[in-house]
Amino acid sequence: MKENKNVTIGGASIAPNSRKQVHIKLPRLYDYTEMTIPVKVMRGKKEGPRLFVSAAIHGDEINGVEVIKRLLHHPDLKSTQDICGTLVLVPIVNVFGYNNKSRYLPDRRDLNRCFPGHYQGPLASQLAYTFMEEIVKKCTHGIDLHTGAVRRTNIPQIRACLDQGETQELAQAFNAPVIINAQLRDGSLREAARELNIPMLLFEGGEALRFDDYAIDTALRGILNVMREIGMIKTTHEKEEGTKPIFIARTSHWVRAPQSGSLQSFVKVGDTVKKKQILGVISDPFGYHATRVESPLNGMIIGATTLPLINTGDASFHIATFEDLKEHEQFNDQRYGPISKVT
Repeated sequence: MKENKNVTIGGASIAPNSRKQVHIKLPRLYDYTEMTIPVKVMRGKKEGPRLFVSAAIHGDEINGVEVIKRLLHHPDLKSTQDICGTLVLVPIVNVFGYNNKSRYLPDRRDLNRCFPGHYQGPLASQLAYTFMEEIVKKCTHGIDLHTGAVRRTNIPQIRACLDQGETQELAQAFNAPVIINAQLRDGSLREAARELNIPMLLFEGGEALRFDDYAIDTALRGILNVMREIGMIKTTHEKEEGTKPIFIARTSHWVRAPQSGSLQSFVKVGDTVKKKQILGVISDPFGYHATRVESPLNGMIIGATTLPLINTGDASFHIATFEDLKEHEQFNDQRYGPISKVT
């Protein structure tokens, strides 16, 4: 067995078989208020994988904050002696946006387009650099928790590069309802982790500035599943009977509003839809000039707007496509109730 040495994060040394709360310093605000990233580190007695779980890279995506809170107090993590390796929990990465209930930083930059960052760059770049140096580069695996944007909701899903063997195995072990083979975006945390050969999953579920218990519970179970998969904790129970199947989406497509008005939606996230099926109707305030919104393909609604007031071109329904639609229809009936029928 390898010698289990101390780990240093944010200038604090964390010994094996211990847990410590750390505050990583960030640039001050212009009124000279100090800002820090709160981190909780749990280290097992034995050496093993080092997994980071992060949330609120977008400051208004708060579901992940609650996920990490519940994970920290989960019975399977009651004692550090139950852990093999190191668990690094970062509930609020973008502390600037979180305190402003905003997706962005004060400079209006999207943190998830600024990785790996630079120590002499703009505020977002400095924050990205600090997170990479203090957290990501000191870990072997990662899970980043997200939600839909403001006024959009997502079904719980994993987004990952499935061409990387271990990443695909972790995605399937997570056991979310849907896995999306998502391409990397420039400046994203996933791209920066990929450059370091760190297997990483991105979880999406619920919507911004709202707690969604189903999404939170799915994420919590998924993180524990991944920890079991990589040998950080032991499996304490057999796989539950009737565990929902996983569906892998190869592509996804946003359906955009063909006109402005108010949207009456006929489907919800989790519904299976057929090509040319009517997803909703947009009309003016008197109910005239009604235009149908049709699905351009067969698939599943994995995301949708929660605001019925629509402008032309607004993203309204996010549809993922699967290899076996009939198999998914059976899953839909079991998990979400009957498929919506539109006549």
